[in-house]
This record gives sequence, structure tokens and C-alpha cells, in this order.
Amino acid sequence: MADDEHDDPADSKQEPSSGGDPLFAEAGVLNRTELIRRPELLEISTVPGSDRIAGRTEQIQYVASNIGPLVTNSEPTSVMIYGKTGTGKSLVSKHTSRRVVREAESRDTNVEMVYVDCAQHNTEAQASSKIARELNELAGEPESIPLTGLGPSHYYSYIWSLLEDHYDGGIVILDEIDQLQPSEDANTLLMQLSRAGESEKTESYIGVIGISNKIEWGDELNSRVLSSLGNEETVFPPYDATQLQNILSARKDAFHDGVLASEIIPRTAALAAREHGDARKAVRILKNAGKLAEQEGAEQVQERHVNEAQKKAEVDRLRELLATDTPHARYVLLALAELTQNTDESDFRTTRVYDAYVEVCEQEAANHLKIDRVRDLLREHAFNDTLESTLESGGRAGGTYKQHRLLKDPNVVKESVKREM
Repeated sequence: MADDEHDDPADSKQEPSSGGDPLFAEAGVLNRTELIRRPELLEISTVPGSDRIAGRTEQIQYVASNIGPLVTNSEPTSVMIYGKTGTGKSLVSKHTSRRVVREAESRDTNVEMVYVDCAQHNTEAQASSKIARELNELAGEPESIPLTGLGPSHYYSYIWSLLEDHYDGGIVILDEIDQLQPSEDANTLLMQLSRAGESEKTESYIGVIGISNKIEWGDELNSRVLSSLGNEETVFPPYDATQLQNILSARKDAFHDGVLASEIIPRTAALAAREHGDARKAVRILKNAGKLAEQEGAEQVQERHVNEAQKKAEVDRLRELLATDTPHARYVLLALAELTQNTDESDFRTTRVYDAYVEVCEQEAANHLKIDRVRDLLREHAFNDTLESTLESGGRAGGTYKQHRLLKDPNVVKESVKREM
């Protein structure tokens, strides 16, 4: 037998007869102070009850007024929701849709909700497949639907027949719909779902909620799609510090009593409000601060744990944003990071960023985009608070131009971008 197939004799001596493998004690896994008692309340994907959702009453009512008619088996109005990351778009959509499903059931109306993350299911075929398979599972799997191998038209046929045979109505949430590739796939998917009744594909009503972090993305939808959506769209504003504090206070029972020092929730809310008004970031900071305190063996979460957790949350958020960006969006950000790091300046004109971007493309053996498209990418980064763009005057004869300043540590940007490349 080869040497590498033998057990390491040192390993056999590592396990004392009285106490188990010391590896886990040394790694801090054993005897860790338990400060968090309900970790699910600190998970971003958790949709809490109404008593834990703060600052979004108006938005919940807006979604309910459009999708709500399904509870009486009436036709809903589909909507588009825009807003920065962490403004509650997905939370409100899921929460309100689930209330629609429950209220409909109480009225003997069968409505179901399907959630599609278009960053994962990023083509029309993948998204329509996801919808069909979810509806099929909720109906008890009356059909045998292959995961792949069919075109969108086949998956639509499954969707129509499942709705017709098993449901009075359905809600389809298309999160990060701007991630569908090519962009025309989004137009087609929205058109098929929102006009299914008009084209007599099914008599069951479908309410569509489209969600995008990119506030200008709706400009890419054609007029027929906008018409079929009823031209209903809304923008979720960032949370302010008071709203974030209320959100965190509603989740403080995730921790054991007395674990959170009095200043922790106000400090966490202030940090998140100062950066982005991002509730996801605020919850993530609180969770990471608790974990750091546990690993340290502390009896309370202190402000120093929050400060350390904030740094980690900033890196996590940037990576989250970059994960759904196109390669060229990353190249633009990398170009600005290189300029910031390698010069004494902090603000750069669009043309200078573009020249640096072209150099990055050459290094990556990629064909560069035209400058107008790079301007669009810079606007998207500014919308997500990754950079700041200001309009400057060149004087009487110079016209106006834009200056761009990176809002993140260039080292963090470069590391995050290169991990995604």
C-alpha cells in the first residue's frame, strides 16, 4: 500500500482518551460562549412577520393594492419595483405575496407564489423552467418536467396547464430581473406572464412583481411590456437611521437577554444609514458582531465587535454587488481603483476613467465597450454607492463634465473584483 494511504501516526496520537480531538477546542468550536439563540432572525433570507418589518408600511400597501385583487379571484396589476440593495424590495414582495396567498386560502381561492432569483436563473429558459417546476411541486408534482433540455415555449405550456388545472391565480416574483441575458429575455418573459389571460393561454390570473436594483433599467423595457404591466412602478428609498434602529430592535430577541450592550443597536443603525441606508447590511453587521463576540468568549456584544463586523460587512456587500455585475462593470470599477491607488488624485473625469478601463480590457484580452456604455456603467455604480459622480463646470467655454470618485478602499475593490473575474 502506498505511503499516502496509511493513517498518519501523529493523527492517532492526537485524540486523548479523556476529552476528544483538541483541534476543535483550539479552533474555538468547543466551549464557545452562546450569545445568539435564534440565528434565523439574523439571516438575510428570512422573511419575518409583520411586527418585525419597519419603515415599509406604505410600500406593503402599494404592493397589496396591485397584487391583492387575487384574494377575491380578481385580476391583479403587475408591478416593477426599483431601489438600492437593502431597501426591502424582496422582503416586502415576499411578505405581501404570502399574505395574499393566506387571505385567498381563507376565501377558498387557491393562489400560490413563485420566487425566481434571476441572477441564478438568468435566461428566459431557466426562469420559465423554474416557474414551471415550482408550480408543479406546489401542486403535488402532477407533471414530469425536465430541469433542462426544453425551450421556453415548452415550459410556458407547463405553466399555463398547471395554472389552469390546479390554481385560481399565481404570483411570480422576478428578483434582479435585470440579470436576465440577453436583455430581450426580460421583455419576452414579462410579456408572456402578464398577458397570459389576454392571449387566452389560461383563465387563471397572474400577478408579476419585477424587482431591480438599477433604477434606470425600466428604460430597457419596450412600450408593449410597460403597457401590459399597467405602467405601475415604484422606487423604494433607502432606510434612515431611525427605521434601521427599529428594524434591528425588532430582531434583538435573536440574542439572549442582556447580551447586547445598550449602544449596539443605535451604533449599528448609524453605520448602515451613513453608508447606504441598507437594512441587509445592518442585520449582517449585527449578526457578525455577535459571532465575533462568541468566538472571543465575551459575555456581551460590544461596540468594538460592531466596528470590526462593519468592515467585514462592507467587503461582503461589495462582493455581493459584483457577483451580479457584468465583467465590463467590474473592469470599470477596477480601472477607477487603479487610478485612485496609483495617483495623488481622488476625482477623475469620465474620459480618464475610460482610458484606464480600455487598458484593463487589454490586460484581460477583452474587447472594450464604447464610452457611452461606460458612462451608463458609471451611473450604475454611483446608484449603488460604489462611487460618487459630480457634474462640474469647465467655465464659460469649457462646458460641463463629470468627475468620479471611488467610495471604497481601492485594495478591497481590487481584491473583490479579481475574485469575481
